[in-house]
Amino acid sequence: MDSTNPKKLRAELKDYLDLAAKEPVRIQRRSGETFILISEDQYAEMQNEILALQRRLLGMSQVADGQGKEYKPGSGSRAKRFGKKASSE
Repeated sequence: MDSTNPKKLRAELKDYLDLAAKEPVRIQRRSGETFILISEDQYAEMQNEILALQRRLLGMSQVADGQGKEYKPGSGSRAKRFGKKASSE
C-alpha cells in the first residue's frame, strides 16, 4: 500500500487515483489521522463480503441458539425453501 499526505495527494491527484484503481492508498494528515483511498469496485466488494459474513454469523448464532431446523436429505425441504417443487422419484 502506497502512502502519501494531503498536500502531495492534491498535487498528484490523477496519479493517485490511477494507483487507487489497483491498490489502496493511505493518506496521513499531520495530526496523525489516516484515510484509505480505494476504487468504488473495491469498496463494493468489501461491502458485499461484510454482508455475506454478517449473514453467516447470524445463521451460526441461530444454530447455536437452537433455532436451526434439521435438514433431512430427500425430504424436499430444500426445494420448498427455494420455491421449487420437490421432485418425486
